[in-house]
Amino acid sequence: MIGLGTLINAAAVIVGGLIGLWLNKGLAQRFQDTIMQAQGLAVIFIGISGALGKMFVEQKGVLNTQGTMMMVLSLVLGAVIGEWLNLELHIERFGVFLKTKIHDKNDSHFVDGFVTASLTICIGAMAVVGSLQDGISGDFTMLATKAVLDGIILIIFAATYGIGAIFSVIPLVIFQGSITLLAQLIEPWLTSAAISNLSLVGSTLILCVGLNIMFNTKIKVANLLPALIFATLFGIILK
Repeated sequence: MIGLGTLINAAAVIVGGLIGLWLNKGLAQRFQDTIMQAQGLAVIFIGISGALGKMFVEQKGVLNTQGTMMMVLSLVLGAVIGEWLNLELHIERFGVFLKTKIHDKNDSHFVDGFVTASLTICIGAMAVVGSLQDGISGDFTMLATKAVLDGIILIIFAATYGIGAIFSVIPLVIFQGSITLLAQLIEPWLTSAAISNLSLVGSTLILCVGLNIMFNTKIKVANLLPALIFATLFGIILK
């Protein structure tokens, strides 16, 4: 069944989030603060490992780097477009809209949880490649693997941020579902170079999410999302 992978992924996010909410009720603030730092550290290293895995290549016994200029150009161009569109503001407004709809106006962490969890589980090559495989051949193996990872991530996010993190399932379903439905049209354009670029830049953005969590910084990661489009285009054009 085409689309089953996204449904499994969505279910894992919801279940993981509910477990996290249950854990959240019995956690003192000091535990929440420490878990937040641990979570940020883990996300930072996930981003670093993903980026370095695509940047470093072995050629004749020598370790070289690749994709550095592509990454810089993609991030700069993406930042210009993202800041112009102010994607971060629109995502935050959607989070506020969801917050009012569930009548939980006193939850100060709702929007942060929604935005941070959404960016973490939607950015990355697994979401794109897994959705393509699901849409083309009905193979949801990669998305099922991603579902396990996302479920664990949501336990931590929901335990720290609360119910807002669970609503990240909405952009997840929209993003992965759209790719699955359009897979037949998208697949011929996504070369191995395009996917590699997407993974490199996506991992860099995940690193930024981790920095925001760990150090309470305010890198506008959502405003950098167009960088993923430029990275993919560079992979298609310069293959």
